[in-house]
Amino acid sequence: MEKSILLVGVPADHGSRRAGCLMGPDSLRTANIARRLSRLGYEVLDDGNITAAPANEILHTNPNIHHLADYAALIHKLDQYCATTLTNNHIPVFMGGDHCIAAGILPALARASENTGQEQFVLWLDAHTDFQTLESTDTGNLHGTPVTYIIGDPSFDGVIPGPSTTIKPENICMMGIRSVDPAEQARIARTGIDIHDMRAIDEFGVAAPLRRFIDRVHRANGRLHVSLDVDFLDPDIAPAVGTTVSGGVSHREAHLIMEILYDSGLVTSLDIAELNPFLDVHGKTSELIVDLVASLFGQRVLDTQRRSI
Repeated sequence: MEKSILLVGVPADHGSRRAGCLMGPDSLRTANIARRLSRLGYEVLDDGNITAAPANEILHTNPNIHHLADYAALIHKLDQYCATTLTNNHIPVFMGGDHCIAAGILPALARASENTGQEQFVLWLDAHTDFQTLESTDTGNLHGTPVTYIIGDPSFDGVIPGPSTTIKPENICMMGIRSVDPAEQARIARTGIDIHDMRAIDEFGVAAPLRRFIDRVHRANGRLHVSLDVDFLDPDIAPAVGTTVSGGVSHREAHLIMEILYDSGLVTSLDIAELNPFLDVHGKTSELIVDLVASLFGQRVLDTQRRSI
């Protein structure tokens, strides 16, 4: 089958109170994401941008919650898009937009995996676990809730429609975590989510835990989605994000993760979230993200076959 990548822009930025993520997809286009992937031998198709408009206002007892109707509309629109457009002939790359986009993408991908008798796995690369509920979030920022949503947490019941297909918590691996509040910690302790925070990465590196997770995906004959939040990276190298947390993953650690993922041959989809070009410095973050995506699809930073010893 011919290698093909489908680029899909999702310029959504209602998940927080800081505007700018809606410019993320076009920033990645400006950084030549399509050309870089084409040079690696892929046929690259760009399906433009997906937007969603809410039908009716949705209120919640938590007064901090904002843009809940936009969240529900985005989830519905992305679920429909994935159901009607995505095929096994393309590897979809969703260019966000804030991390709310994962709540619409992942249940649809899980449903497609279930239809082929496979399980959906998720590698969540992020400074945050995004494991808030509608009740627990004190900021009201819905980009902190997508993981809770995709596993089918009942806190969404009666507020917005639940996911069409849920993802098992034990099929989620998080790396780069370094900002978790007490409510999230308690909830995580009750699940089987595999979490490697920056303390663990500092002690043991990224390769060993990532390979263990990849081995699980391989043994289960699963499909692997990579969800890349820009704040996964250290803000010194990736400033274009509204939720910077110091002490993030380095340039080489990030590239190593992408190279190992490419070697596995298991990645079937990708989303890029929280890129806010308004906060960038001369486009450095957009260019770094494009570099990382290129590594995920086969480009090498260090050619180990030709390097002199």
